[in-house]
Amino acid sequence: MATIKHTKNELKAQREALKRFQRYLPTLLLKKQQLQVEVRQLEAMLEVARAAEQQDRAELAKWVRLFAEPVEWKDWLSVREVRLGQGNIAGVAIPVLAGVDFSRQVPDLFTTPAWLDDALDMLQRRIQRRLELQVLEEQLRRLAAELRTTSQRVNLFEKVKIPEASEHIRVIRIFLGDQMTAGVARSKMAKAKAVEQLTAT
Repeated sequence: MATIKHTKNELKAQREALKRFQRYLPTLLLKKQQLQVEVRQLEAMLEVARAAEQQDRAELAKWVRLFAEPVEWKDWLSVREVRLGQGNIAGVAIPVLAGVDFSRQVPDLFTTPAWLDDALDMLQRRIQRRLELQVLEEQLRRLAAELRTTSQRVNLFEKVKIPEASEHIRVIRIFLGDQMTAGVARSKMAKAKAVEQLTAT
């Protein structure tokens, strides 16, 4: 325990600190609960996104041999722009995928393989899903980090700061009470001595 002064000013400071900790704790607990809910929701969304990606991979397995043919994919499909927005959950800034813009050329049905149009659809879907997955993973990373920090603060307030301030208040009150009692006893003894001296003369 930290050393404290046994004074009325210190008692007042400790009481104010205790009030402050007790006032902030419910806010921190609420933030922790909100973050826990959001993290669980994001984990569920990630699970769904990963399952969809696995399904795409299984579907892509049918196309693997065709993708071995020499095709300049960048001539037919490219990502023009990834639009990221900014969201806020419980005071945490998170990236939000606002959209993905693709540059896509329409294949000439007479000069390109028949499967190219379907393959471009599949590639576009895979790129979109991959970007969504990356953004969700980043959101989860940021929220999980904030949840850890908030949990540490809640534990600090609940298990250290509030009990410590309460104990300091108790110790100071006992000390001041003892001082007051000792002062009263000293004044009684001094008064008794004064009376004794007056009666002796």
